[in-house]
Amino acid sequence: MSDFLSVFSIGLFQNTLRTATPVVLAGLGVLMTDHVGIMNIGMDGMMLCGAFFAVLGSCFLGGWVGGLALALAIGLLLGAFFGLFVIEFKSDEYVIGVALNIFAGGLTVFLLRTIFGVAGAFSGTDALPIHPLPAIQIPLIRDIPILGSLLSGNTLLVYVSWLMVIISYVVIYRTPLGFWMRAAGENPEALRAAGKSPEKMKYLASIICGLYSGLAGAHLSLGYLTMFTENMSASRGFIAVACVIFGRSNPSKVFLAALLFGFIDALGMRVQSFNISSNLTSLAPYMATVIMMIWVAWRRERRQLKIAKIER
Repeated sequence: MSDFLSVFSIGLFQNTLRTATPVVLAGLGVLMTDHVGIMNIGMDGMMLCGAFFAVLGSCFLGGWVGGLALALAIGLLLGAFFGLFVIEFKSDEYVIGVALNIFAGGLTVFLLRTIFGVAGAFSGTDALPIHPLPAIQIPLIRDIPILGSLLSGNTLLVYVSWLMVIISYVVIYRTPLGFWMRAAGENPEALRAAGKSPEKMKYLASIICGLYSGLAGAHLSLGYLTMFTENMSASRGFIAVACVIFGRSNPSKVFLAALLFGFIDALGMRVQSFNISSNLTSLAPYMATVIMMIWVAWRRERRQLKIAKIER
């Protein structure tokens, strides 16, 4: 019993924060497009490209700053690409999202073999080292027992994700820009009548989504791990979509849903020490996501039944 309780150490919660961070960032990107009436299911591929180009920039542009810049650049490009096809060419957003995922998987595999000359994974060499994101030690907080170990010493993008949750909430619900973005999704004709372009709001949301995906990918390859592996996004983009649906596109609720995923994922890795199959433990967070979606569907059905009874 004591051995099992030892799983719930400070390390579990540290891993929770690290595991949840890419889902938080990706979720913030998805909710931006969701508010303008677009569902981007291509986040998995966009994150994967962000992860690869973060490693590429880290190796060839002199450090983690170059990696982060290149990840943001590819995220911006993919976000603009997604917006162009969905908004300008009126393509189906789900088809474009699937195409992005397929394209990213093939592109990163090809570039990994072409640029680094390896297959499967690249963890750096003496000639091309990967520079990880810095760990931030917070004065005063780091000296607090237990809490200091949890809140201090995390990599840069962990803190950036927390900050962006607050900023996203303020922008969406407390600024004219957020009002226009929500209007673009809920009532675009009314927004157009007010002199604002719904298309511009949708483009902006798509680009912001791309930037978030770049950050999420950079955390995977430079923060969570210091390497790139093929398909390392591991469907986290789809989990981010599920967190947005579960959290009703509210940044704070999406953050909590991502933390739940991070906790289950981190717990699954730690209980492997009890001779539990890694296949089973790695399945746990995805099963939790399925249960989450079933609960959302049940809640929506129940709400519709209540509305129908009232109308009668």
